[in-house]
Amino acid sequence: MASDSSSLPSSICFLLSILVFSTMLVAYAGNFYQDFDITWGNGRAKILDNGRLLTLSLDKASGSGFQSKNEFLFGKIDVQLKLVPGNSAGTVTAYYLSSKGSTWDEIDFEFLGNLSGDPYILHTNVFSQGRGNREQQFYLWFDPTANFHTYSVLWNPQNIIFYVDGTPIREFKNLESTGVPFPKSQAMRIYSSLWNADDWATRGGLVKTDWSQAPFTASYRNFNADGCVWAAGRSSCTSGNSWFSQQLDSVGQARLRWVQKNYMIYNYCTDTKRFPQGLPKECSANA
Repeated sequence: MASDSSSLPSSICFLLSILVFSTMLVAYAGNFYQDFDITWGNGRAKILDNGRLLTLSLDKASGSGFQSKNEFLFGKIDVQLKLVPGNSAGTVTAYYLSSKGSTWDEIDFEFLGNLSGDPYILHTNVFSQGRGNREQQFYLWFDPTANFHTYSVLWNPQNIIFYVDGTPIREFKNLESTGVPFPKSQAMRIYSSLWNADDWATRGGLVKTDWSQAPFTASYRNFNADGCVWAAGRSSCTSGNSWFSQQLDSVGQARLRWVQKNYMIYNYCTDTKRFPQGLPKECSANA
């Protein structure tokens, strides 16, 4: 006989709801064997725990990387990532979507390593038709090396939104009506890599990689792509995808402003020295 949940103590109902929610999360977690191919690193990238965990490592000889089996044309992409701990100066962990060709589109998360005790820098960029130079950089409000945190991209025909643990940190709107190209016609794969960039990554290249700390390791889990898979010139999407027309509501806009006020450390849309002839057109709406 089924029990009546209304007769259960509230604490038990709460625990049951947490259990159901956790089960749903597990059900939607991706499997790295099914979703990705390790593309380089000569054994430095590993899929573990029956496909539930992927690690990338970097030593003095090489870094490592992987890419998605599928291409996507729009989607909501999530992954949990735990960054290289300790003295990671000179290293870059990149997680991004990209198409191919000379006029490629790209949506970037890049995590710039640090000296022990200094904050990581989260570097973001958007390329459309081969043009980037749209960098925004942030500190994070937590230690990204201590635990896994969720980094997400919402990409639909209206906008691109970057999220950290469900909090929007950046929005890039479709402003094609003003002459700004927007990524909407080129399918993109998901890529990630861990590599040495001590010529520029930490304090403009002033701090070099300390190879005595190697190997450096970043870990990934709970990948989920609710996206339009592109294959044989056709999209898997239907009109029922809830995120396909999603935009930030007033609460999301307020959270975005909070992050940008308190944690943004660079915004190309305020760099008048870099753009002496005037800021890019999209800056009036995307700054």
